[in-house]
Amino acid sequence: MMRKKKRPASFSVNEGTTSFDAPKSKKKSSAQPPRPAAPDEVPDSVFVQILRESGVILKHGNMSNEIAVDQVVFQKRLQHHLRKNPRYPSIIKEFISGLESHIEDPERFRNCLLPSLPRSAGKGETSSFQESLVRLLLGVEMLQTPVLNTLFEKLPEFMFEGVGEGGLNIPHLIITQLKWLDRVVDCKDLGCKLMQLVAVAPVEVQRDIITSLPEILEDSQHGHMARELNALLQENTQLTVPILDALSSLNLSSALLAEVRGAVMTTVSAVQLEDLPVVVKFILHSISASDSSEVVCDLHKKLNLEQCMLSSVLQASQSHEKSKSSYSVSSCSSKDSVALVLEVIKSAVRFQKTISEAWLKAVENVHETEDHKVLDVLVLLILHSTNANQSRRGAEQLLKVKVRRGLIQEALLSRTFRDYAQVIRGYFPSILALAQSLLRSPDCCVVPFGGHMYKLAFTAFDSYCQQEVVGSLVTHVCSGVSGEAGVALELLCELVSQKPTEMAQYAVFVKGILDYMEKLNPQQIRQLFHLLSSLAFRHDQHVSHIQDDMHIVVRKQLSSTVPKYKRIGIIGAVMMVGIMAAPRYRVSQGGTLPKDTHRQVMPLLELVRSCSEVSAEATALYYDELANLLQTFPLDPLVQAWIGKSVLEEFQEDFVVDLGAEIAGSFPFPASVMYNLDDEESQGGIAINLLPLQTQDVPRRADGTHLFIPPRHVSPLCLSSFFRLLRLCEEKQHQGDLEEIDALLGCPLILTDMEVVEKMDSLSKAEREFFCSLLFYTINWFREVVNAFCKQTDPEMKMKVVTRLQNITYLQTLLETCLAASPGFIPPLANFDCESPEVLATTSSTAPAKKANRKSVGKKRKASDSKNSSTDSSQLEEATLPNESQQDHPEKEKGTKAAVSVSSYRPFFRELDMEALGVLQCGLLSRSVLDTELHSKVREEVQLGPAELLFLLEDMWHKLKFSLASTPAKKAPFLKVKADRAVGFSRLQQKSSKDVATFCVQLLPTLCTHLENCHNHFQTLITEKQGVVDALGVDVKEQQLMCSAYQLLLQVLDTTFSWSGFSQPEQRALLRRALGVLASRLKEEDTDLSMEQFIKHSSEYLLNLRSTVPSLSAALSLTQLIITLGQCGGPSPGSAYLELFKWVTVSGAKDRGNKHNDALHSLLCLYLEHTDDVLKAVEEIAGEGIRELLTEAKDTRSRSWATLCRQTFLVYYKALMAELERSVRKLPPGRQTDSKEVQSEKLLTWNIAVRDFHILVNLVKVFDSRPVLSVCLKYGRLFLESFLKLGMPLLDYSFKKHKEDVQSLLKTFQLSTRQLHHMCGHSKIRQDMGLTNHVPALKKGLEQFVYRVKAMLTLNQCQEAFWLGNLKNRDLKVMKASDWENHFGSQPILEFWHN
Repeated sequence: MMRKKKRPASFSVNEGTTSFDAPKSKKKSSAQPPRPAAPDEVPDSVFVQILRESGVILKHGNMSNEIAVDQVVFQKRLQHHLRKNPRYPSIIKEFISGLESHIEDPERFRNCLLPSLPRSAGKGETSSFQESLVRLLLGVEMLQTPVLNTLFEKLPEFMFEGVGEGGLNIPHLIITQLKWLDRVVDCKDLGCKLMQLVAVAPVEVQRDIITSLPEILEDSQHGHMARELNALLQENTQLTVPILDALSSLNLSSALLAEVRGAVMTTVSAVQLEDLPVVVKFILHSISASDSSEVVCDLHKKLNLEQCMLSSVLQASQSHEKSKSSYSVSSCSSKDSVALVLEVIKSAVRFQKTISEAWLKAVENVHETEDHKVLDVLVLLILHSTNANQSRRGAEQLLKVKVRRGLIQEALLSRTFRDYAQVIRGYFPSILALAQSLLRSPDCCVVPFGGHMYKLAFTAFDSYCQQEVVGSLVTHVCSGVSGEAGVALELLCELVSQKPTEMAQYAVFVKGILDYMEKLNPQQIRQLFHLLSSLAFRHDQHVSHIQDDMHIVVRKQLSSTVPKYKRIGIIGAVMMVGIMAAPRYRVSQGGTLPKDTHRQVMPLLELVRSCSEVSAEATALYYDELANLLQTFPLDPLVQAWIGKSVLEEFQEDFVVDLGAEIAGSFPFPASVMYNLDDEESQGGIAINLLPLQTQDVPRRADGTHLFIPPRHVSPLCLSSFFRLLRLCEEKQHQGDLEEIDALLGCPLILTDMEVVEKMDSLSKAEREFFCSLLFYTINWFREVVNAFCKQTDPEMKMKVVTRLQNITYLQTLLETCLAASPGFIPPLANFDCESPEVLATTSSTAPAKKANRKSVGKKRKASDSKNSSTDSSQLEEATLPNESQQDHPEKEKGTKAAVSVSSYRPFFRELDMEALGVLQCGLLSRSVLDTELHSKVREEVQLGPAELLFLLEDMWHKLKFSLASTPAKKAPFLKVKADRAVGFSRLQQKSSKDVATFCVQLLPTLCTHLENCHNHFQTLITEKQGVVDALGVDVKEQQLMCSAYQLLLQVLDTTFSWSGFSQPEQRALLRRALGVLASRLKEEDTDLSMEQFIKHSSEYLLNLRSTVPSLSAALSLTQLIITLGQCGGPSPGSAYLELFKWVTVSGAKDRGNKHNDALHSLLCLYLEHTDDVLKAVEEIAGEGIRELLTEAKDTRSRSWATLCRQTFLVYYKALMAELERSVRKLPPGRQTDSKEVQSEKLLTWNIAVRDFHILVNLVKVFDSRPVLSVCLKYGRLFLESFLKLGMPLLDYSFKKHKEDVQSLLKTFQLSTRQLHHMCGHSKIRQDMGLTNHVPALKKGLEQFVYRVKAMLTLNQCQEAFWLGNLKNRDLKVMKASDWENHFGSQPILEFWHN
């Protein structure tokens, strides 16, 4: 026990001592001579005696050696005794021999390695340990080398013993003696011996030696040792960690450090996962600012966490015989290692801006989807979480760009959360912030990715994170932004369906949305009540209280007299019924609703019915919601029977009358039975009693009381909604058979003779509005009839359905004429879940007025500005490129003389179901055949004509735009009434975009057939009529319809293939199927083709259509479609669309106008964007095509570019300037490290760009209209800024090697800047505010250019080559164009002289 108290148990002693290699406090030495040897001391010898005389007393056994003097005094005395000894220097050998004999005993050897104990002066004095005997001897220079040799000879004896008694490791103690010596006599020899030991020692000793090298060796040996360690690292990966630890502490030159880092980089892909943090830390900590980007990019390529984790788990499973416990331990350790790697990266990013930027660049430089790794997602989270160096914004923007391009996909994100959930839990705030930003993004391509991030965070993390996710989604819903709220509600619904138990805990958060329902559209209200009902009626005690709140809210809304709140109540109540009556909430006995649920459902339905009967709009909405309920929910038989009860009888009683009797009553127009498709001889026919019902409804509409009606009042407003409910009830009861109501398909309507249209001008305002309403009711009835019977397979019913489509298209032409004669008319509502008809009418009726106003303003501006323009005044007609939608159809603009288009009144028509588009599968028949045989008694299959084809294609295109081509979410404008774009798509909203895309792919063969028919039609026209579209015998109206159908078919295909869902892996099969349809039209179907081959064949099929494209807008649609396919790897479109022929309208006139210019501008930009060399293309168009205009007559077109004339010059000029500036902005900046060849190549590119810019700027001398000047000033400033930022650094480094090239470039550019200077003067003289707005920034850039050139010359010691002069302000009318060159020579801004 006494020995254990006296003997130290480790390197540091518990009794107030410190580590032996730390600085020691000095003790006062005794002046008395050494005592004779005590019984517990070592017997005398030369070695022992000299030590005793010097002040150290050696002890036996476990007792520590004692030192009586200070250790510095001991070393001086020892050195003195050895030097003064008569046998010096042989006494040193005897001393070392004595040491060797002494340490033969393991106990004595251990005592010599352990700290010595100072001899106490008294019993009460506390003592502390000092240096060990071996370390004291190593401090004596004459003894250091023999003592080291003795230790190295002794070390192999203990190499394989490991830890001995008392936890002491002898090899470790020996190596410890070598650390931090005051002086090493022969450092090189010591390093060689240490590396020799490393070569033969076991791994534990190797690691000990290597990690101690920086503390043993002097700085002079660090370089040599680093090379040896580098070589050892390539041979033995087990020593990776100690070698890197040692290398991190060595003082190395930058070149040697780069060499070592390169060698370490090669081992990254093969290193063990547990060693990976040390490897990454060494690489990142050895980076300098100049090579950070290169090193991080290399590390990014080689660092694969997934592969490291997989290999680690496999090794663990093999070594532990696949035991579950070992696997779980290995998994935890692997995740810990990954967490350490991320912490290393985070630490480097936080404190070094260059590393932060390098990681962003490394992730940005990955351009293939398969090359992106989990590490990229983790790095972006790290960069976002460390707000240092402004990396948060960069990481967020980079993620959006990658997601938008489809490079980082949801599958990669799912893999990250699945394998590294514990690791990324610490980055949850960043995950939540990124998800919020993505969901709020105006870019619709990144919104689904943000939603997926929300779902994964809810699924993978703990309850706190789940609560935060739900709270954030609720915030999105209540934001007031329609698109953002819709996506958030969809996510909440998905979470409720997938994780109902977890979501039930946060139902109170979701319930708070009830306070913000005013900001939600009808579809979102449906989603909200579906969500809350699914939570409330789960028979869960935690959420049962929500039922009461929902009932209170619904009853309150139903009892409101405000139409908006009543709509919310009807929609919410019906949705609650659908959830409560769904089969999943039934009890097993009998398969019916439980009594308590039945007692809630039936009274709620009765309440909704009674509250909706006081308003025609509310009643129609109630019918529509019940119809949606039957269509989307599997209802309990009792509830379904209640809904279907007496529906048929009530419909017959309210809206159907028998034919044969005279139509009694007083009507504004003579009553007539119209549009009967049944046999005239048939007796007992029926008709829809439309005209009398509308006549009864007119007084209520006139006095404003039509909103509130007494019970059982029948309004024509409810006709279509009630019929839809009737049809769905019949389908449910008879499994899709509509035999009970098939008479309604062909039955006539009681209307009036349509010859009234010819007398519209003579009618009163009330009569005109009455007739317009009658037409709206009739068209909506036919549209709902087509919805009901479009899926019937009977040939006779198919014929009637197509005939009803013909009725619709005919009535729409009449309606356009009537609407033109009835300004301010508000049509009756057809979609009752939208805003009031006044709001919809405002948005539909103001569009034509705005266009007219814009034109009139343009004329006034033209007149007022004529004095400031040149002789080329025709360009002012196209002064601006209007931002009108390219998707407007030419037939609506030019096909009729009516000022009103029916398409602007789309919210007032009933929605066509997606199934109704199946009628497109009927073939295309010419108009003449339809006109002669349509009403004959010959039972032939009726096929679609051009008008019906156009009608269905237009509706299909609007549906695809809404469902597949999602638009960015925008905030509602302040104090501005704006109709919801979702009006008329209520049923479409209930279908997913995948369902819509699948339906379109099913229709692709039919669409291709129609496309080929259009192609053949125009091919025949070109062949037979020599391309003269207005030749004798050609039906111009039919050509208009065919031209519009051609363009719509291309737009439908483009919208379909542009669906962002095709980029998802699970939808690639659907894309392959769609491409297979196009490819099979060119070649026989082959399912073994690769995706690239499918795309190639599909593009070739579409390119075959280019010879018959009838308009520039259709050519643009075809080009966009080919580009859409090309984004998946197809061929790039060429310039054929600009060179085919002179684009003409179907009436034979040259195509012109705003829409033509818009299409031409878009087509030209697409050509320049996808051409191989933008600068060369700009030079060809500007240098050849436009030059041809200068030598020809005013109305002549360019021979090289058929669409280029003086009227379209502004379109070309703006596109060329914009693309030139955009291409220059993408040029790489000049670097001092660039080789001579690279500098020459960059100089050549800039020379071409400056020459193109000079050509375009000089065109202002001839085409000097105001719009051209505005374009030149705007893009001239942008080009100048890009030149200063990217081009001038290149000239700085290239001036000495390429002096002539630099001079030539600057002189050419100087000519352009002078012209810009004169344009600035012209703008100020004319006091044109539109032009002078560009002047300050441009003048600033011109001044910067002058002084930047001077700085470049100063940098290259050529200051004398710079001369600055004054250039007078002049306008563009001072001289002729031919005098500009001479004037430039006499008035320079700056000159360059070559010495």
